[in-house]
Amino acid sequence: MPAPLAGVALAAGAGTRLHPLTLLRPKPLCPVGDRPLLEWALDALVPATPEVAVNVHHDREQLEELLSSSRHPVHVSVEYDRPLGTAGAIGHLRDWLGGRGALVVNSDTWHDADLRRFVRGWDGERVRVLTTTPGPFGPGSSVVASIVPWWAAQRLDAEPAGLWEALWGAELEAGRLETVHHAGTAIDCGTPADYLRANLAWSGGAPVVGEGATVEGTLVRSVVWPGSHVGPTEVLVDAIRAGSRTVLVR
Repeated sequence: MPAPLAGVALAAGAGTRLHPLTLLRPKPLCPVGDRPLLEWALDALVPATPEVAVNVHHDREQLEELLSSSRHPVHVSVEYDRPLGTAGAIGHLRDWLGGRGALVVNSDTWHDADLRRFVRGWDGERVRVLTTTPGPFGPGSSVVASIVPWWAAQRLDAEPAGLWEALWGAELEAGRLETVHHAGTAIDCGTPADYLRANLAWSGGAPVVGEGATVEGTLVRSVVWPGSHVGPTEVLVDAIRAGSRTVLVR
């Protein structure tokens, strides 16, 4: 029988690298294509692990509002005093996990991986990481998803720490970390340039116009957020229009 797993979408970060967009809404709520990044994360997790938790801290009221109306029922893990990082978030969820391992994704990574396949190949014991980076796994490698077995999850403290420092580095050094290569797309939407790239990957290069937006001008490789407006004389190239803000990617 496969070892039990629960899903965890990490959504507590401040998103400072994505300013000024994250001055308008938290990074997990920034839309890629037709839905917020957090909904993409949940859509990827739920087929593999129907019980899912989301940790929140920065702008948590906005995140909790979205989660309260999400089509996916989730457990909300509130980090009240401070964000706990990728490892501390798992430690904070220890009681909720209750003997299950954690299938972990970052809610700011847009990808096309089938996490069911990633889970099916797991041996139930080793720490496992899904990456798009070819060659040896290291601190700078991409991470699409990871599996933290219960034996490891129960050892993580609910204190600020990252999974590399608290778990992955030691397991890699000991020769126990298992890496799986994903040959598809995975984009960390940490910067406006990468956020724009994710939207254009979703659309096949066409402009992305959100629900309720009005476009009278010209768009080239650009994104218009829901409810935003582009005037008749405007030409947006490699740009993000978010409300009254325009972010140019150069």
